[in-house]
Amino acid sequence: MDEVSCFIGIDVSKARLDVYLLPQGESFAVVHDDQGLSELTRRLAVGGGSCLVVLEATGGLQERAAADLSAAGLAVAVVNPRQVRDFARATGRLAKLVLGPASRTRGTDRLDAAAIAHFAAAVRPAPHALPDAARQALIDLVARRRQLVEMRVAEKVRRAQLAPALRPRLDEHLAWLAKAIDELDRAIGTAVRHSPLWRVEDDLLGSVPGVGPITRATLLAKPVLGPAEGRTRGLPELGRLDRRQIAALVGVAPMSRDSGAFKGQRFVQGGRADVRTVLYMATVAAVRCNPVIRAFHGRLRAAGKPAKVALTAAMRKLLVILNAIARTRQPWQSA
Repeated sequence: MDEVSCFIGIDVSKARLDVYLLPQGESFAVVHDDQGLSELTRRLAVGGGSCLVVLEATGGLQERAAADLSAAGLAVAVVNPRQVRDFARATGRLAKLVLGPASRTRGTDRLDAAAIAHFAAAVRPAPHALPDAARQALIDLVARRRQLVEMRVAEKVRRAQLAPALRPRLDEHLAWLAKAIDELDRAIGTAVRHSPLWRVEDDLLGSVPGVGPITRATLLAKPVLGPAEGRTRGLPELGRLDRRQIAALVGVAPMSRDSGAFKGQRFVQGGRADVRTVLYMATVAAVRCNPVIRAFHGRLRAAGKPAKVALTAAMRKLLVILNAIARTRQPWQSA
């Protein structure tokens, strides 16, 4: 984006949005609500496509502002907050030095916005396409389902430690959670099937035995705003990377722990936790019903591999199969 002449840093909080413009050196703040977002969009849209707007990933609080600004025709990039802090630390341009002593009374959020703007001017992160309304709706459904599942797990743990007299009310809550999760499952399936593009992808992934609707919805529903946006958001790269790259991205590639003559055990770490979670459950099912995964897992166990090692290897193999299907656009063939 060599033609960019204006860099805008926005510090996002639940209550307000603090904005800093370079090279103008101007700053202002708006309330983080519908009216404030409308005012923000109106004021920033004056610069048009010549401005790059950069926001930090803030636990999802930035998504509405990023979507509104992108819809207004502005170039928007969402970055990892750690990148901004590391940049300020490496260049000696700490936030408190950017605006000077006269501005310190205006709060650290304004200072953070200035640091983001300077980061944008120096690094120029690439703007990222944001999800459309249909995909955003599916993102919300999947996120809500995950919240309810986590709530159900926590309630089941509490039940074991609860007095018998209090368990009936908790059981009612568990029953309500189960019903709500079932309703979300149906809503997710409906949302996927109503999109022609997703229906093709859903059918391809669903042709693999063991890969259920939640696994497919998670992979399809969560686009990545950028490699540095700081949150795990599914696997839109499926079919675009080779088998080693996709395994490393998810966090199921074996890594070495060697030093000199010492040879440590291989292990897995990092990657995208949300994808790895659904991939684990899909692999558990595939070990029972997928002939390829079942045979592969059985050979590893017969060779003396520990159960966890064999299952992790099966996860990687299932991921490689899904990656190949997404790349070739050919459904599963057991042969």
